[in-house]
Amino acid sequence: MTFDLFADSHTSTLPDGIKLPSLADYACQPMMFNQIQGYKIIIPQGELLYFPEFFSPKIANRALDFLLANSAGHTLPEELSANTPWTNIPWQQDEIKMYGKKIPLPRLSSWHGDSDHPYTYSGITLQSLPWNSALDYLRDQLEALTRTRFNSVLLNLYRDGQDHISWHTDDEPELGKNPMIASVNFGESRRFLLRRHEKERQANEKLEVLLGHGSLLIMQGETQHYWQHSVPKQAKALKPRINLTFRHIHPRAS
Repeated sequence: MTFDLFADSHTSTLPDGIKLPSLADYACQPMMFNQIQGYKIIIPQGELLYFPEFFSPKIANRALDFLLANSAGHTLPEELSANTPWTNIPWQQDEIKMYGKKIPLPRLSSWHGDSDHPYTYSGITLQSLPWNSALDYLRDQLEALTRTRFNSVLLNLYRDGQDHISWHTDDEPELGKNPMIASVNFGESRRFLLRRHEKERQANEKLEVLLGHGSLLIMQGETQHYWQHSVPKQAKALKPRINLTFRHIHPRAS
């Protein structure tokens, strides 16, 4: 069973139209930050902070244009690839080894951060690229909310609804215990699913949050120890979506 935290069923409606669940296990508490409406979603063994419009449409539009800028003027999903002459973000399509074959990931990525903080996931090791003005601006805004200075960010470009990411947890050793992951989203709205690890799951239990243009979702506490998340394929999503997950990487012990 899937619980949509902002669907019509099992919810009550606030004056601003945001719907909150009445399910006892997944209580939402309204919160404000600099006059921006947000919600604290309490889940078993974890906690989510959700801001549907953390960045104004003006800022979100500028960020999307900056992150997708390329000298060829390409904007259509089928035009966006690692070979596109990118201007601000050097998007690339990484590969993973599966059954002895190299499989291209169904999305484009870029890893930025402090120079001494590489990141390894799914057998891929990424060396940090420099921060730029847009990424620094976004990091500053998140620091004002979280009181955390993130030192790295993973960018994923989902060109259309066929691009996706499978179930996983952000539990690499470099992230430390109980990491805070701040997920910023620009462009096409996409479904974001969470489910508890199989040994903790009850009746295929899932949660769903729609992450739209300018939204922010923060996963913190024990979330990465007990929950998996994914962005599934979505046939009706026809436009690009960019997700930036800010995090703090700890140097590996020598």
